[in-house]
Amino acid sequence: MKTPKLALFSKTKTMEGLIDDFLDQVSNGGMKFEQGISTYLDANEEWRLKDLVRELRLIEVEGNRLRRTIEVQLHTEMLIPDLRGDVLSLMEDLNFLLGLVEDIFLAVTVESPVVDETYQADFKLMTAHAVKTMEAAVLAARAFFRNLAAVHDHLNKVGFHEEEVDKIATHLKRAIFSSDMGLAEKMHLRYFVDKIDSLADAAEDVGDWLAIYSIKRAM
Repeated sequence: MKTPKLALFSKTKTMEGLIDDFLDQVSNGGMKFEQGISTYLDANEEWRLKDLVRELRLIEVEGNRLRRTIEVQLHTEMLIPDLRGDVLSLMEDLNFLLGLVEDIFLAVTVESPVVDETYQADFKLMTAHAVKTMEAAVLAARAFFRNLAAVHDHLNKVGFHEEEVDKIATHLKRAIFSSDMGLAEKMHLRYFVDKIDSLADAAEDVGDWLAIYSIKRAM
């Protein structure tokens, strides 16, 4: 088995910078999403929520732009032909996470689910773990490009935080459906529990593919 270089694009600083910038956008999107959910639950100030929707949209647009630029340069400069497909798939999957946080937060601000104070702490904790799952996937991606040996440690954290999200989601849904709320309200809250849970699931999927890509790169 060959020992892979630490940095996949060590001789291509422009590409290295583009990928770093793209991963920054994905990470920023997760943090902005967590801030948005917390703001919605704590204050629900319409002007601030609109600002956060706009900010998250700008992050998503910039992420899309960077992904397309990376895709074009990988093809036109004939970089890493053996790994090009894996890298492009990874970029698309990470970009999907960025689009997902935008979609979920926009849905929250449009549909305005009523989250009783009883459930707010769990909603925040579930969101925090979902974002940590996403962030661990981003860190694993950074390691894939820079230090392959470190990928496993980050993927372990992806799995840990995804399991925490599952636990909290199950607890929340049990509490919601055993409450005195009307069925429509219960279903509405359950929908958003599932949406946040889906973010952690999607980040775990990125981690699963990264594990495969890392094995292929190490061969």
